[in-house]
Amino acid sequence: MPDRIEKLCAEKGMRMTDQRRVIARVLSSAEDHPDVEELYRRSHDVDPHISIATVYRTVRLFEESGIISRHEFRDGRSRYEESTDAHHDHLIDTKTGKVIEFVDTEIEALQQAIARKLGYRLVDHRLELYGVPLDD
Repeated sequence: MPDRIEKLCAEKGMRMTDQRRVIARVLSSAEDHPDVEELYRRSHDVDPHISIATVYRTVRLFEESGIISRHEFRDGRSRYEESTDAHHDHLIDTKTGKVIEFVDTEIEALQQAIARKLGYRLVDHRLELYGVPLDD
């Protein structure tokens, strides 16, 4: 549903300008993890009056409100995705920068077991794997 982020903003009582709506819709429809420059390009294609400063401010507002999550995938760029309760991990192709989301029950169980073995109850984690395609 392409307006998920817009609905979350409304639920949080956020004032939605036309430009914020465009940025929210661009983020909701993203199938990748765009950085601010890419969000700007996509938003600017929809509304040429949107400035990069507006995109930066809006992204910061959405992040501070818990609507989107920021990731630093070692490429020097902050990349964003919609925040969700559904946990997933990331595999990053170091040649192309492509980000692949995945869930693996064995990895999840192993992380829980390691935390327990060390005397902890796991409350959160983030797993990022970096690789290159096998056929390279």
